[in-house]
Formats: sequence, structure tokens, C-alpha cells
Amino acid sequence: MKILIVQDFLRSGGTERQSCLLANAFAAAGHAVALLTFRPGGVLAAMPQSAVQRIVLQARDTGCEWYAPSLTRTARAWAPDIVLCMGRMANCYGGRLAAALPDARVIATLRTGKSLPWLFRRSLRRVAHVVANSEDSRDLLHSAHHVPPERVSVIHNALVFPPAATRVTEPAEHPLRQREGAGAGSLVMVWVGMFRPEKNQRELIEIVSQLPRDASWQVWFAGDGVTQPRCVDLVKQKGLSDRVKFFGFQEDPSELYRAADLAVLTSTRESLSNFLIESHAHGLPSVAYDVTGARECGGIVVPRGDQSAFLATISRFLDDRVALQSESARVRAYAQAHFSPERQTAAYLELFARLRLPSPVSP
Repeated sequence: MKILIVQDFLRSGGTERQSCLLANAFAAAGHAVALLTFRPGGVLAAMPQSAVQRIVLQARDTGCEWYAPSLTRTARAWAPDIVLCMGRMANCYGGRLAAALPDARVIATLRTGKSLPWLFRRSLRRVAHVVANSEDSRDLLHSAHHVPPERVSVIHNALVFPPAATRVTEPAEHPLRQREGAGAGSLVMVWVGMFRPEKNQRELIEIVSQLPRDASWQVWFAGDGVTQPRCVDLVKQKGLSDRVKFFGFQEDPSELYRAADLAVLTSTRESLSNFLIESHAHGLPSVAYDVTGARECGGIVVPRGDQSAFLATISRFLDDRVALQSESARVRAYAQAHFSPERQTAAYLELFARLRLPSPVSP
């Protein structure tokens, strides 16, 4: 089977990591795979393995994520059986690809909590099938976009960074904690993700600023993006520079997961948080606002915007290590049961095979 994965740019986001993971997994399963991007480069450009063919449309990086020169001509030349559109920009071209490739099955994906551009919505009507990465997103496709149930499948995100089979060291003993001055009794909270307005890291800083100053805690942010400078300024204004640390973009955040105690997420929009899934797989309990897909990740959710409830949950774990350990075991088991790469890869390949079957002929 020839599988073409379409992605605008290999930036440091969760969807882009999923694109690379799936491309590698499909190739490892013996399929011919190409990962097509509009723009060249990106921090994840080295993530696709050599068995994955790389196709880049822009000869030079224009910085324009919508610009896809010669997309249909390039896709026709590669002659795929399956086209999998990943991300908002790629999905805007799904309808055009479906018209240009009548012998292929073009599949759209809904992996965002943002509003959908008109071209994306049009593609939903024209493609062969739509994959939602959460039950909430599937319901949205039915209710808001009127996609028939038989044309939608739910395939959750897969673990990009599966944990080691055995724990190398307990979080309290991790060298990273020692380097950052977080003692064994400290509650270390972590957030891995891009700094964008909808990620709302600023609100988490406002929340933790209300924690007792005589308690032992830290917050670690990993990622980069447009809102990071304002968050750094807010930390300074709150006098929290010794408590809130910025690690920048991490190609592999596994060490942060291993060293921390609790994952925290105050996003206003999500689809299914890769960060929460990865955290749970490493045994990190989580506290998150109840946004799209958050409940399906398996952690603790509080009403969106309810800072008091968020603060109360953090405070409980600050005071109760037994509860933290119990929740750690629960979320780890949940992640292992629901988000393994092998399970999600198999679900995609089963869907591809089913879509390629000839339509039944009416008597």
C-alpha cells in the first residue's frame, strides 16, 4: 500500500509529532510511505526515518503555511492509495486532493479545538473518511459539521515517547530535580507544549502564584512560541523566578516526565492532549481544565476557568503524597491500555484496508 501523509510544516507541535510517528510506523509495517510538507525544515525535520520518503513543495521557505505549490501534480505523480491529511492547513486541501486523485482514498483528520476554516469544512464533505482523535471531536463532527456517523472513526493519539520498561530512578532522586533545587518533598509540576494563546500557560502562573510561599513546589515549562516572553515577564512580576522554570523546546521531554510529580494543563482549547497522554504513560497524574478530549486522556479534570478548583486539586497533592502515588498508578495503567503506538498504528492500517475494498454493487 502507498500512503501519502500531508502536513504543512514540521514545527514542534503534537500533530506534527503524530505525523512523523505514523509515517515511521507505516513504513516499518512494510508500506511505501511519503511525508509531504509544504514548507522545508522545522525542528522535527529529522524525526522521519530513512525509510520514509520526504517530499517538500516550497523550494525555499516562504514562511507561509498555506502555500502548497504543485500539490495536486506532485500527489498525482506519487500515485498513492491512501492520503492522510494532518493538521488544519493540510486538511484545507483534502477536498482538492480527493478531486485530483479519484483512485485514492483521501482521509481528513480532526485534531484541533480551534474553529475550522471554510476550506477545511468543505473538505469534510468531499473526502472518503474522517478520523477524529477523540470522542468529543467525533461528536462535534456529527453535530456541528453534519458528517454522517459511518464516515467517521475515532483513533486516539499514540504515545510518541513511551516510557522505559523499568524506572531508572524515582522522581525525588532524579538529577534534574537536584540541579533545579527541587528537594525530595517538593511538588514538581510540568507542562510540555507550544506557547500559544489557546494553551493559556499564563493562567497556570496566576494559579500557582496563590500557593503558599512556605510550601515546596516548582513549575517547569518546556516549549517555545509567541506567548512565552509574556509568561516570563509575568513570572518576574509575581516574584516566582525561583519557582517557575522555562526549559525551552525539548526534542524529547522524557527526562522532564521522569523527574516531575504532576502534569498541569490550563488550555482553553484542545482536541486530545498529547502532553497528557505522555505524562500519564510516565506515571504522572494530571490536573487539567475540562476541554475537548481531556476526560478521554484519563486524568483529573476541573471546570474550564475554575481557578479555585484547579488550585484546590494541586494543593491536595501538595499535602498528600499517598494520593499522588495512587493516582500515578491509575493513569499509567490507563495510558498503557489506550494509547500504545502499536494499537493506534494497527487501527489506521485496518481503516485504510477497509476503505480500499470495492464498494458493494447494488442488485
